[in-house]
Amino acid sequence: MKRDIYKLLEEWKQSERRKPLILNGARQVGKTYALKHFGKTSYKRVAYLNFEKDEKLGQYFENTLDPKQLIKILIIHTEVEIEPRHTLLILDEIQECPKALNSLKYFCEEANEYHVIAAGSLLGVKMARGKGFPVGKVNFLHLYPLTFFEFLSALGQEKTRLFLEEYSTYESILNPMHEKLMGLLKLYFFIGGMPEVVATYAKTEKLNVVREIQLEILNAYEQDFAKHAPPREIMKITTVWKQVHRQLAKENKKFIFAAIRKSTRGRDYEEAIQWLLDARLIHKSCLIESPKFPLSAYAKNDIFKIFLADVGLLGAQSSLSPQVILDGDLLFTEFKESLTENYVAQELVATKHKELYYWTSEGIAEVDFLLEEGHEICPLEVKGGASQKKKSLLVYSQKYAPSKLIRASSMNLKHDGDIYNYPLYLISRFPI
Repeated sequence: MKRDIYKLLEEWKQSERRKPLILNGARQVGKTYALKHFGKTSYKRVAYLNFEKDEKLGQYFENTLDPKQLIKILIIHTEVEIEPRHTLLILDEIQECPKALNSLKYFCEEANEYHVIAAGSLLGVKMARGKGFPVGKVNFLHLYPLTFFEFLSALGQEKTRLFLEEYSTYESILNPMHEKLMGLLKLYFFIGGMPEVVATYAKTEKLNVVREIQLEILNAYEQDFAKHAPPREIMKITTVWKQVHRQLAKENKKFIFAAIRKSTRGRDYEEAIQWLLDARLIHKSCLIESPKFPLSAYAKNDIFKIFLADVGLLGAQSSLSPQVILDGDLLFTEFKESLTENYVAQELVATKHKELYYWTSEGIAEVDFLLEEGHEICPLEVKGGASQKKKSLLVYSQKYAPSKLIRASSMNLKHDGDIYNYPLYLISRFPI
């Protein structure tokens, strides 16, 4: 399966400031597959180590952190000649061996001619709690569920994807193409971007099988809570996880702790939410009351929305029926547009907006996302259907006078004065 991460991995390989690389990402987003494929296509050899499957590996790193000694040992263990620049050394599930994680520091300082990539499920959680992390001695990349463009490639729609990537005007896309893309987007809303789910649909085109796999993934995540989370936080993590689709179904999608239990306080769940963030299972969008640069300095971290990392899993968590695929634009407006807003959040994070923010004005108006673009803060309003209402954008415009007002909807591409309408399938291309 073609993934956009391959280009970034190749850039890492060729970079003059290359260091050992840590590939982050939620469980089952395809980290191992991507690294093995990259090694197979870009190197002469691959030496693959999995610390979860082979517990003996940890003993090597307990005895020494000297890279030259480790290479000698690992050549014997893997029966692969590990050569500088010609062999990719993959340290998978590295969270199971803190010493191996710490060894990346010494590979950087003493043996950076070796190409080393580490990855692991829940690595973000382990790094947040662990000691001896090689600060400043590693590069980072992040793998997300497939974006909509990657989804097109997986379904054999490479020419359609290329058309979108090369589109460079605000002229409306020809209607037959627009309708085709909206149909594919409806599929993506249901299927999402988890690699196993996408690959299964590409092979079988059976949505009931898609849903079975999504439920298995959700179940595996909940098992991870019990296995890896601090015992005192397991119930809270599970509660927050199961609240996401309910909270997004509200008119006001702000995460309300009182909806869990009237006496619940936000600070009681701070660690649980942070655990889910570190596990890369959710995205958090913080309230901005005063849109100024940098947005991060003006974010209210105690008032926020929570989105799932994958829109397909959100639909599965919500027990969304496959029937909605057939019911016009119902899929885009289901659950008060929660799927649509989650999709946009997912696309923004996977492309270039790693932090999410939204804006409200005293209950009068709400702009779903604020985007930092160059020297501007651009408001983005998300509409599930073809609604042309833009009250919130106009309220924002009157207060802050931005040069661009952006709306993402099922409408075609259109530029009208200072309002730019992007069809939902093209939001990752902003600004064209």
